[in-house]
Amino acid sequence: MRSKFRLMVGAFGLGAGLLVMSRADEFDGQFKAITEAKGRTPDAERLQTLFKVEWAYTLSASPEFATYVGSPGYDTKWTDLSVAAVVERKRLTGRPLAALATIDRATLSAVDRVSYDLFKRQLEEAVEGTRFPTELAQITQLNGVHQDAAQLFGVMPTATVGQLETQVTRLRALPAQVDQVIALMTDGLARGVTPPQVTLRDVPQQVLNQIADDPLQSPLLGGFNRPGPGVSGEEAARLRAEAVQVYTTQVKPAFTRLHTFLTEKYLPGARTAIAASALPDGKAWYAWRVKTETSTELTPQQIHDIGLSEVKRIRAEMERVKAETGFKGKLPEFFEYLRTDPKFFYTEKDDLLRGYRDIAKRIDPQLMKLFRTLPRTTYGVLPVPPYAEKSQTTAYYYPGSPEAGRPGNFFANTYALNTRPKWEMEALTLHEAVPGHHLQISIAQELGSLPDFRRRGGYTAFVEGWGLYSESLGEELGLYTDPYSKFGQLTYEMWRAIRLVVDTGMHALGWSREQAIQFFKDNASKTEHDIVVEIDRYIVWPGQALAYKLGELKIKELRVYATQELGVKFDVREFHDEVLRHGAVPLSVLDGNIREWVATRKR
Repeated sequence: MRSKFRLMVGAFGLGAGLLVMSRADEFDGQFKAITEAKGRTPDAERLQTLFKVEWAYTLSASPEFATYVGSPGYDTKWTDLSVAAVVERKRLTGRPLAALATIDRATLSAVDRVSYDLFKRQLEEAVEGTRFPTELAQITQLNGVHQDAAQLFGVMPTATVGQLETQVTRLRALPAQVDQVIALMTDGLARGVTPPQVTLRDVPQQVLNQIADDPLQSPLLGGFNRPGPGVSGEEAARLRAEAVQVYTTQVKPAFTRLHTFLTEKYLPGARTAIAASALPDGKAWYAWRVKTETSTELTPQQIHDIGLSEVKRIRAEMERVKAETGFKGKLPEFFEYLRTDPKFFYTEKDDLLRGYRDIAKRIDPQLMKLFRTLPRTTYGVLPVPPYAEKSQTTAYYYPGSPEAGRPGNFFANTYALNTRPKWEMEALTLHEAVPGHHLQISIAQELGSLPDFRRRGGYTAFVEGWGLYSESLGEELGLYTDPYSKFGQLTYEMWRAIRLVVDTGMHALGWSREQAIQFFKDNASKTEHDIVVEIDRYIVWPGQALAYKLGELKIKELRVYATQELGVKFDVREFHDEVLRHGAVPLSVLDGNIREWVATRKR
């Protein structure tokens, strides 16, 4: 599943925020001071100061990200998307590396050495990525100002008059960001850097979904319909009227300009080729995406071959489970049966959500069997917002914030219920909620001894690898008791194996979109709507979908290794805690962590 958290990390992670120009000199001075303190201040102390300064820069440069993590002081602002800010951000992306080079790694503790290495790796990869004009592709069917603004306002608190006034101020600043987005996309058109035309078909309607005729029905103003108990009726009415005025005179016209630009210029002029390699410098761009998303050095061809091997293995397992159901036809016929028989589908949206919540409640008390450490942050199950549901994937996770007192949320798509089969629900809940994204991300957030960039950052191969690995824990948690749900788990595992084949196929090996869709249909029982949405997701987010299966394979490999090496000393709860207690790390670091843990346990 696509986690919204991954989008935020990709847009606003370490070293990737767009610079707030007026503060550039301030941060430059702080980095310089860290360098000049060499010999007077212990290196371990300078390292922690460096982490804090870079984190402060990230929040300052990326105020939306600051809101999501619950850091106060940024809730009236938007990221500066002006051309000057983009240029300056790229110029200064790697500036902490100079200060880092003055710190003697050998003098640091084991934990600090890992943080040093991860910090250096992220910065170097960010510097390498500055050659690619990522900023020009501001909108896809999955994200962009037309959806992200509503999601951001949706997580902002509304308990006090001051918090609602903050929303009004941010709302008033939104049109300027919309115009900056249009300017960048115009440049993207001229330079041939756009999403493929076919993936943008629903985006104009997504924009219209934000600008209802009744202002208070717009997702952008949702907070003014739910003022907290600390807001009097008179104050609520005043702020609501002010928000409506700003929306009517400024925000709606800005989104109308965006809609006109999309329909009259952007979609007609968007590229028709789907491959990332077809973009300017595209082959290198895709290779960089593959490296950063998977945290490996595997080539697209190697990943493609791993995918084909996994597809073959999982098909054999599917045949076995199909036989358990008593179905007499061939596998493609079984796929069609699972996609179309009414007994596998809910007819009411509330029933689908209730089903997910029931599964989550069954999992929660079983977690102690597999984990010693559980997070304090709670989670809920919510529907994907209506303005996004048609083009959105089956589900995603939104992390909570201990600082803001906000729970995590597993968003389930209730659009087109005849494409949301019951047999996929257990695997999906394991992945998006517990013990998948919610458990892993919340534990990382609560690791107060680690620097912020490690608690709040993420390596996709680790985060999504853990989510997919969590699906395989179903039997140990009392799920998959009927063969259809077990087949659902295999369908989801097959889905991630297919990703290795079709992502590399489309972006590096010359596959067409239709070829990728057909390969998906031939090897998984997911519905056609889901398959098309997924393929279009891989097209606009090259390389990200490769991380899931590669991460899962590494975690499973390490569990087998630890089990064999430790024998009767192996405790799965300790293994899982060791995997998670360092936060999200590259797969090579995870490998080293587990092998060191095994060696320590053997001693």
